[in-house]
Amino acid sequence: MTSRQSLRAFLAQLDVAGQLLRIGEPVDRRFEISATLNELWDGPAVLFEKVTGSALPVAGNILNSIARFADGLGTTPAELQARIIAAIGRPLPSREVERGPCQEIVVESPDLAELPIPHFFEGETGPYVTAGAIIAADGATGARNLSFARLKPLGDSHGANRAFIGIAPNHHLAQLARAAKARGETLPIAVTLGNHPAVLTAAALYLGLGDDELEVAGALLGEPIEVVRCRTSALLVPAHCEMVLEGTLDAGELIEEGPVSEFHGLYESYGKGQVVTFQCLTRRGDAIYQAIQPGYHPEHVLIGGVAIAAGLARHVRSTVPALQRVAVGMGGAGRLHAVVSLKDPRPGDARKAMFAIWGAVNLIKQITVVDDDIDPEDPRQVEWALATRMKADRDLVVVPGVRADRSEPLEQDGLVAKLGIDATRRAGDRADWRRAAPPAAAVEKARRLLENARKRGDGS
Repeated sequence: MTSRQSLRAFLAQLDVAGQLLRIGEPVDRRFEISATLNELWDGPAVLFEKVTGSALPVAGNILNSIARFADGLGTTPAELQARIIAAIGRPLPSREVERGPCQEIVVESPDLAELPIPHFFEGETGPYVTAGAIIAADGATGARNLSFARLKPLGDSHGANRAFIGIAPNHHLAQLARAAKARGETLPIAVTLGNHPAVLTAAALYLGLGDDELEVAGALLGEPIEVVRCRTSALLVPAHCEMVLEGTLDAGELIEEGPVSEFHGLYESYGKGQVVTFQCLTRRGDAIYQAIQPGYHPEHVLIGGVAIAAGLARHVRSTVPALQRVAVGMGGAGRLHAVVSLKDPRPGDARKAMFAIWGAVNLIKQITVVDDDIDPEDPRQVEWALATRMKADRDLVVVPGVRADRSEPLEQDGLVAKLGIDATRRAGDRADWRRAAPPAAAVEKARRLLENARKRGDGS
């Protein structure tokens, strides 16, 4: 029986709903998987059943819309953020089990070329593992960490089981690797692939070092995540994932990466990064490899944006109680722009929210603040608020020379300007802020009339 904690359980759910596209023709992992995912954009999830050069199928486009995230977590788009915030506040400890389907097959010193890892873009120097939810532990405290990082198989003379790993220097995994190096050690890691949406969502959260994202995943799922002990280390991994690459991260061995696509859709060159050597691959007997289309694509953008927005809402609400929701959506590449809705804000609340967000996440450079009658996820409504409630000579906040993240496309010398826009109503701007609209009773009757007309037209 398929566990509800598995990716394949969610794929089956999508299949029943008509949201899973199966491609039976052979596809090449070099660019063809990427091109197909890109063409589908925010359409159905896809299962490539035959990938040239590999016995394993590939799944992609799993979480490429807010609605898909909500489906994966058993909620609605409107309640998605509240659900994530509640899970962060009430983590659920995982439960260790003796064995799990992710260990049905064991391969020592795995050849990464045998996995159907896509080569996504011409400007990159090789294929990338993009959906790896990586588990590591603090060598001093034992606290577990779950996060994303990209991996590029090296296939060099030192072994087919080695990969470059790209980690931003400020990320917790990088901190753990540096701490291990300072102790004269390498860092054991486990790259888990083919995870349930709850695990993928938790892996993208910005929590404190020592907070356990896998416990948040359990809270999102509504039950403890079942975990199994790795074959080569003491790390505990989701028992119902599709496969696990067990290895060690050496912060002392550095290698040049070359150009890599980023969330904003452009290439960046970050220089040298660290190396992982994999001692073991465990997987299901009929494992499905999961790929997340990188660059400016809905799944890559929203996995970051949904998690960042929830973390910011939770953080800023403690200082600005008027905050209702935060959106970090496609227009700002899921990292760079935020829209904040406030309920009955007091004077100064909008600017207070702006500075709280800038202080919390370096990546956010533009913030638009709206009233709670505006859906922050709806670009049309946000633009309408800008057009009808914002005065450019009063409501723009420009902060030059602020420290930027290395992935900011316009950073110079590590700095970028920040822009805040207050698009909330001011009592003194208009005597009458009422919306011109038909009365509620008439609207309700109109909806019934239209629904009946549609049914007659369908013959139902």
